[in-house]
Amino acid sequence: MSQKLRVGIIGYGWVASAHIPAINASPNAEVSAIYSSRPLDPMEFRLKWGDNIGAYNDLDAMLASGIDAVSICSYPYQHAAHAIKAAKAGKHLIIEKPLALDWKDCVAIEKVVKAAKVKTCVCFECRYSSQFLATKAVIDQGLLGKIHYGEVDYYHGIGPWYGQFRWNVKKNAGGSALLTAGCHALDALLLCMGDDVASVQSLSTKSRSAIFKPYEYDTTSVTILNFKNGAVGKCAAVVDCLQPYYFHTHLCGSEGSLLDDKFHSMKLKTDKNKWSGLSMKMLDSGDVSDHPYQTQFQAFFDALAAGKDMPMTSLDEAMKSHRVIFAADESARTGKPVNVNAK
Repeated sequence: MSQKLRVGIIGYGWVASAHIPAINASPNAEVSAIYSSRPLDPMEFRLKWGDNIGAYNDLDAMLASGIDAVSICSYPYQHAAHAIKAAKAGKHLIIEKPLALDWKDCVAIEKVVKAAKVKTCVCFECRYSSQFLATKAVIDQGLLGKIHYGEVDYYHGIGPWYGQFRWNVKKNAGGSALLTAGCHALDALLLCMGDDVASVQSLSTKSRSAIFKPYEYDTTSVTILNFKNGAVGKCAAVVDCLQPYYFHTHLCGSEGSLLDDKFHSMKLKTDKNKWSGLSMKMLDSGDVSDHPYQTQFQAFFDALAAGKDMPMTSLDEAMKSHRVIFAADESARTGKPVNVNAK
């Protein structure tokens, strides 16, 4: 890449505060424009980001400003409209999760992206965390053998101490426990066990704590996944817990097991009465400033330079995870199993 990729930010909020420095840390890209529907204080903006970044209240004007890509950091219910508009303008896309709040909008994004032939990066950035890079390496080395059972669970109380609480409590903004945050765990489960899911069955509930009363949807769900190869998986999404952040992983295979940052493998003839440790940093925070965006975005920029699709978190991969997520939410709503391929 002869010159830096020019990236525009759509939505100037909490998530953008993590995307901007992660993009600027890359030798291949820089943020050159920011769009916000809210008025931006010119003095504050220049002091924080310098004179070289343009501030826009008109999205069409920003898309016409010479940028090459956009990072969509707007509210989830705006993602589809913003992604479609940017793709039609020929911009490569970084899209925060979830892609959208319903499957129809996800399909609409996919259709426009394919027609425009732009590249995509969806922010399932946990795949690029130390925890899951190490976990996937253990799996790929065959140290667990054939995995027949896996569980990846997301425990993170999203209460009023988080800025997103004010809008996240709304059904038409947060969506569900899976869509708002638990999607990271379900996506990680598919990373570990494969995406060939036959059916899902889910149950949901919510805390009786007054802290989480403003939520308009169930804030805890548990989903059982039936894979076509006969394996079984489980994903809990708990955003109304009162405890430290915890991204739980437990995988059981024909040659061994993995539990968070520990594993046992018959192939290595390790002591079956003791776990062996893995050198990794566990996911331990819901704060966007701690997310591995920089690693993920660099992989995206490297792929763009090579004219290739994004590894691990392209739109194609994200669509597979969203298909399962929406099937799970439908199952929780109806109380019945849902055939994933019927979505």
